[in-house]
Amino acid sequence: MSLRALLFLLPIFASATGAAAQTATPSTPSTPSWPVKPLRIVSPFSPGGGNDTLSRILAAALTPRLGQQVMVENRPGANTIVGTEAVVKSPPDGYTLILLPNAITINPHLYRKLPFDVVRDLSPVTRIGTSSPILTIHPTLPVRTVKELLTLARAKPNELTNGSSGNGSIGHLAGALLGSMTGISLNHVPYKGTALAITDLIGGQIVMSFASSLTVVPHIRVGRLRAVAVTGSQRSPALPQVPTIAETVPGFSAELWYALFAPAHTPAGIINRINREVSAILAQPDIKAKLTDQGVDAKTNTPEELAKLVAAELDKWGKVVIMTGAKIN
Repeated sequence: MSLRALLFLLPIFASATGAAAQTATPSTPSTPSWPVKPLRIVSPFSPGGGNDTLSRILAAALTPRLGQQVMVENRPGANTIVGTEAVVKSPPDGYTLILLPNAITINPHLYRKLPFDVVRDLSPVTRIGTSSPILTIHPTLPVRTVKELLTLARAKPNELTNGSSGNGSIGHLAGALLGSMTGISLNHVPYKGTALAITDLIGGQIVMSFASSLTVVPHIRVGRLRAVAVTGSQRSPALPQVPTIAETVPGFSAELWYALFAPAHTPAGIINRINREVSAILAQPDIKAKLTDQGVDAKTNTPEELAKLVAAELDKWGKVVIMTGAKIN
């Protein structure tokens, strides 16, 4: 494990130790009955994408449980960097949260300098769920299998346009990983969010995308788009007939997860309260079924477990970036 990963874990364990001494009701000296005003969940992408969808599901369910309005604020730009910077500069009082994908563990390896430090400036709250992006194409592309896609890509090097939610996103890295493992070269086209990329994919401005299942499953089901394969190690429950890329390219895996974070130094009691409420929401059969139908496996964890996940993913994606030679373009 890298030094960066270890440093990430230290404040989390310290926070957990401090939490044990608190009372059952999370509080701070200045806010004895938190929350006393509305909260916001920042979604660092444009409206309409998978991250935005999950943020709105959470906000709607948290509002009655917390007794305060929970709103979603979209702050797209630079593959989560714009929204994350706004959050880390917010007061650590529990009223500002951010729903992030695992792009936060990829960005530090792609950008020379970030305006924040993932290790230092974010407090983990809980994982929300995992999902396997879907290799999705425009129906006019003469491809139905991964094998056919590889054949076409070799015949047209750097011509097949792969739209993603941004530089450093899982869609970007999935395309780069497939290229490094098979020798193909795709033309990466970054957008400010998955929804924008899918709009252009439906319109034919690009021909493919490794996209969030939350965004593309509805379009696949009505025939606007075609699913070729999923990027995870297992088939998606939302589209069980669609194979994994690994069934054609052994060893390929690029999974997506979403997690909730707060600014660093947010009181442990507040973080634990939010963790409990989110865990209860995602355990509800109707919520779980809704997410499963869209290809998301609802999975929560403790702040300490999320810290370990982030640390492990920082190491993992650093190696993938080196292996693939992925660059910001």
